[in-house]
Formats: sequence, C-alpha cells, structure tokens
Amino acid sequence: MRIILLTALAMIFFAANSVLNRLALAEELINPEAFLLIRIGSGALFLLLLLKMKGLFKGLSTLKFNAMSVGGLALYGVGFTFAYMVLEAGFGALLLFGTVQITMFVGAILKGSRPRVLQWLGAFIGMVGLVYVINPDTGGLDLFGAGLMVLAGIGWGFYSLAGQKAENALIATTASFVWTTPVALLVWLSSNAGAIAMEGAVLAAISGIITSGLGYVVWYRVLPELDTSVAAIVQLTVPLIAMLGGIAFIGEIWTLDFTIASILVLGGIALSLLGGKRQQS
Repeated sequence: MRIILLTALAMIFFAANSVLNRLALAEELINPEAFLLIRIGSGALFLLLLLKMKGLFKGLSTLKFNAMSVGGLALYGVGFTFAYMVLEAGFGALLLFGTVQITMFVGAILKGSRPRVLQWLGAFIGMVGLVYVINPDTGGLDLFGAGLMVLAGIGWGFYSLAGQKAENALIATTASFVWTTPVALLVWLSSNAGAIAMEGAVLAAISGIITSGLGYVVWYRVLPELDTSVAAIVQLTVPLIAMLGGIAFIGEIWTLDFTIASILVLGGIALSLLGGKRQQS
C-alpha cells in the first residue's frame, strides 16, 4: 500500500507541473523566462540541501557535468515552459509524454534493441495520435506551442536516456538541475522581464521544490520497487491527471479531441510497452 500511495503521489506531482506552469502563464502572473529560472533554481537549491542532509555533497566535484543530461533538461525546461503560454495542461502533457516515449523507443533501437511487431504497432499508433493532436483539422492546437512541447519531449527523452547510466539517481538529478540553472539564468537575462506577481513566483517555486525536486525524489524511491514495464505504464495516467487538474483549477474542458488523442497516444504506448514485456518474458 505504501508503494502504491507513493507512486500515485509521484504521478500527481508530475501532472501538477503542467497545471502550475499553465496556471501561472495563463493568468499572466509571471513571464515564462522568470518561471523557468525560479523553477530550475529552486529545484537545484532543494536538491542540494537534500544531498547535504544525507551527507552526500562533498563540493562541486560531487556534481559531475553530463552534457547530454544538462542539454536534455535545458531543452525540456525551455520548451515545456514556453509551450504552456498557448497549450492547455492536458494536451501539453499528452504531447510531452507521447514524444518522450517515442524518443525512448528510438533510443532503444539505436542502442541495438530489436522491437517486436507489437512494439512497432504500438509506436505507430502513438505517432498517429501525436499527429492527430497537432493537425489543425482535428486537434487544432497552436502549432508553435505544439512544436515547443515536442522539443521538450525530445529533451526529456535524452535526459532520461542519460539518467539510465547514473550510479546515484539523486546525485545525478541534483547535478543536472545545478548545471542547468545557468542556462535558465541566461534565458531570463536575454528577455524583457516584466512584472512578477507574488502568486506567480510562488507557483514557480512550488513547481521547482515540490512537484519537480520532491517529485523526482519520491519517484526514484519507488522505482526500485516497481517492474520496469509497470513503472512505464503507470506514467500513462499523467496526461489524464493533468487534464483533470486543468479542469479543476484553470477551467479547461475535456473535449472529444482530447479523448480520441488520449486513446491513440496512450493506447499505442501501452501496447508497445506490453509488447516489450512479452519479449523480455
């Protein structure tokens, strides 16, 4: 029961990132550059404090720079934050999650994996779902915002692939946040920063400290207790939770387009993951 509750909490945290980002920008409480800097910076400070409390921080030498990890996190952060200027929480999370899984699928192939027919079929259905979301004649999302979220998904996919090689997940995550903070600072300095409402700064800090920093810690805590395929499939709930959060806190509407896109993207990914588990068996 403890693992189930922690897993559910982690999924809520992940979905909350979409809701918090969209809420802050939709209400114009903060500009995206400032939101990104506060989110990444506060997350880095929280994770550093956690490392210090655990006695794992021995200076900057502890935080090894990984170009793929930092580059992936920076691409994710920029794309994710700016995309939510125009995308709804649920659609944004659906695009992000679908792109991440496709990126991981391609990465596995490049590493020498040989997918089964079910995995290819699932990936194809998922791709059809992503095209449906972006197509102006169906989902009708803002193409620029959708493109940014796709880039964010690719970035998170690279970040995840880099993280698979990490010896200590907490140290690796902290290092990624710390070395990505200067990137977020440069983005902020290059902008015409407008007024920041206290509510916007608080939402960004909550996203950085709780739903990102603490959320990743909780997730890494339960990952060893979960089968790999179960861990992947449970993340299918994130876009749905994000949409429910968007409805509850932002006034978004659950549409037929979102239902169709969810069935295609999440159903395709689930089929691919189950095909992979069958291959392992």
